[in-house]
Amino acid sequence: MDKQELGAFLRSRRERLRPQDVGLPSGSRRRTPGLRREEVAVLAHISTEYYVRLEQGRAPRPSGDVLAAITGALRLTDAESDHLHVLAGTAPNRIGLHRRDVRPSILTLLERLPQTAGFVMSAVCEVLAWNDLATALMEDFALLTPADRNLARRAFLGPQRTDAMLYGVSDTAEFRLSVVMQLHAARARYPTDLAVTGLVDELRADSPDFARLWERHDVQTAPMLTKTFRHPTVGEVTVDCDTLTLTDRDQYLVLYTAPRGSPSAEALALLNVLGAEASHYLR
Repeated sequence: MDKQELGAFLRSRRERLRPQDVGLPSGSRRRTPGLRREEVAVLAHISTEYYVRLEQGRAPRPSGDVLAAITGALRLTDAESDHLHVLAGTAPNRIGLHRRDVRPSILTLLERLPQTAGFVMSAVCEVLAWNDLATALMEDFALLTPADRNLARRAFLGPQRTDAMLYGVSDTAEFRLSVVMQLHAARARYPTDLAVTGLVDELRADSPDFARLWERHDVQTAPMLTKTFRHPTVGEVTVDCDTLTLTDRDQYLVLYTAPRGSPSAEALALLNVLGAEASHYLR
């Protein structure tokens, strides 16, 4: 049970709600945003003292019934409810280190995908494997250290030039938010993995933007279905984005494709021919 993170998460969810969201009168002027602690306690049918201790990180592990009641009181989504259970230590928790070894069948699949830029990403946003078209569209990851292949670092600590930030993608803000959410989930699943906790600590210390988003404790976002790369050689390339979860290793297979016959499909075909020499970052 991560008492401090649990308390911070509960606080963040309480503060985003308005009384009218849960059927309560707004009443007199409020000094702080969101619901009062006693209002959450009433909605969850638990004592105010116990709920206050939960938010302060001083309470013992809550039961499943209490967590279910709090989930309803705070109007949590399914993803937020799952995250709450992980923080409370009442959900299955991965012990040890997050995996960085990619299954051989996935490596073979990457090589055989036609006209598709694909890569495998770890639970903490490190690019673990990639195909030739991903190299041409983004960069040659083989030339980078594992630390430099981490997309979370690139999103928050990378080059600040507009044309260099995240390979010129159109959805930088949305991607940054999804990275923070992914790292929140990873830290809850791997609380003893120093590679995970160290990355989070580094980003919180060195990036004010990351620190601000981290304190929001959001754990769910809309999927990114399309994005546009502003490529230095072939111009704008708009792709469909599909992310498949490899549950056995807690990894993600990310695939970028373009509709057949579209200008972007032609651009991907050209990049396939040009190869690594066309990538964003030549080193």
